[in-house]
Amino acid sequence: MTGPRLAPRPLPPPWADASVSVVVPTYNEATNLPKLSERVLALPLPNLGMIVVDDNSPDGTGRIADGLAAAANVERPGRMTVLHREAKDGIGRAYLAGMREALARGAEFVVQMDADLSHEPEVIPQMLGTALATGAGLVIGSRYVPSGSLSERWGLHRRLLSRGGGAYVNLLLRLGIRDVTGGFKLWRREVLEAIDLDTVLSGGFSFQIEMNYRCRRLGARIIEIPIHFEERFSGTSKISFAVQVEALKLPFHLLLGGRRRR
Repeated sequence: MTGPRLAPRPLPPPWADASVSVVVPTYNEATNLPKLSERVLALPLPNLGMIVVDDNSPDGTGRIADGLAAAANVERPGRMTVLHREAKDGIGRAYLAGMREALARGAEFVVQMDADLSHEPEVIPQMLGTALATGAGLVIGSRYVPSGSLSERWGLHRRLLSRGGGAYVNLLLRLGIRDVTGGFKLWRREVLEAIDLDTVLSGGFSFQIEMNYRCRRLGARIIEIPIHFEERFSGTSKISFAVQVEALKLPFHLLLGGRRRR
């Protein structure tokens, strides 16, 4: 006579042991950062850390970030790190600083996302699971694949600018990416190392385009998964006319094999 059959112990999810760093550049995000950090650090990823890169925000975002990090690190030292830069020097350079820090800390995967709550942190486990299941070097949270969506508060002008800019970049660089300017991404460590972050040209929002281009040139697999992109919770957009012009010029610079600006 046999005893009762024991139920099989559930296997851990594929991302249970993955080391993930979430890089968030900030400039005047004092209202948004506490809400974002709470949601990021609540994710069911035991080896997740958060790196905030603040560009000397006049609204005190850096000071708030330090307080949040001090509280988070009581439970697990090193869970949240704050990098303070001396001045506003472009979101691309802020991302590069955070990515270098993440790699130095041994992260296997690096997530980049906005601080304004337009990206939903709860999608990160899905992005990580997609990378592990497919071997992708880059997973993009995309507004423009089937089931992706935009906030209803986005006006027609912004929609046309975003869509038109993506079509323009794809025409020139042949990336085959629907959301070429999206900033919600998960990178595999090996891809960032192969890109060589010290050679990246772009300092502003065109950073997104250049990184996609370099990833494609490496032959790494790129997968887009659908997300909902919400309007920022608080504050104002940092995308100026000069930033838009930089993004228009970058594809030609990349095609001409431009050298790193010093």
